[in-house]
Amino acid sequence: MKTFRTPGAILVLALLSLFYKSPGPEGAWQLADNGSTQVIIFSDGYFTHTSFDRAAKSFSSTRGGSYVWKEGKLSVSWEFDSADPSRVGSRSEYSAIPGSSLRTNLTGKDAQWQVIDDGSTSLHGLWEITQRKENGNLVQIHQQGTRKTIKILSSTRFQWAAIDPGTKKFMGTGGGTYSFEKGKYTEHIEFFSRDSSRVGQSLSFEGKLEGDNWHHRGQSSKGEPIYEVWSRTGRVN
Repeated sequence: MKTFRTPGAILVLALLSLFYKSPGPEGAWQLADNGSTQVIIFSDGYFTHTSFDRAAKSFSSTRGGSYVWKEGKLSVSWEFDSADPSRVGSRSEYSAIPGSSLRTNLTGKDAQWQVIDDGSTSLHGLWEITQRKENGNLVQIHQQGTRKTIKILSSTRFQWAAIDPGTKKFMGTGGGTYSFEKGKYTEHIEFFSRDSSRVGQSLSFEGKLEGDNWHHRGQSSKGEPIYEVWSRTGRVN
C-alpha cells in the first residue's frame, strides 16, 4: 500500500529535520553566561570543555579526555585539566541528554547547552601531530613519554592542546572556529592560553586529506613557515 503525505505533513517533517540530532552528544555545544563562553566538543570518542571570554581575550580553563555516552549517561576518563591536574587519570560520570539542546550537569549544575554543529564534516575527529617537514623532508615527530599534541574538530570548531597525561602536565591550548573549502583550511582564533594577543587572528593553510592523514602548510601564529601532518587517532563513526 502506498503512503501519501499531505503538504502539511511534509512541512512538519522538514522542520523536524532541522532540529533533529542523531543519538549521542557528537558535535559542539555552547553555554554563554555574562560574557563568558563555555564550549564542549565531542568527537570520535574524545571530548574537551573550555571556558573563555573572547571579547576580553581571556582564557579561563580547559579539560578533556576520552568519553563513553550511553542512555543519557556520560563517563569521562580525564587526560588533562588546566585548573585541576589532580583530576587527570580519574573517571567522572555526568548526566547528558542530547537533542536540539544538550542537558547536562557537567559544570556541577544542570544546564541547557545550545547546539553549534553536529560534527558531520570530513575533518570532524581527533587528530595527533605525527610528522613535520624539516629541510624539505617529512620527519616523524617523536614525543617523549606520554606527551602529545592533539587537535579535536567538530564541523565548525577546533581546539588544539599540548598535554602529558602521564605526568598530568598541561602545556597550552588554543581554539575557535574553522573552515575547510577547496583545499584551504582557515582557523579563527577565539582563545589562546599562552598569548592572548593572538585572539582575533585568522590563520590559513593549504590543506588536504589523504586517508587518515591531514596535511597542511602555511605560516604559524608566529609567522614561521610550517608543514605538518596530523593523523586521525580517535574512533571513526
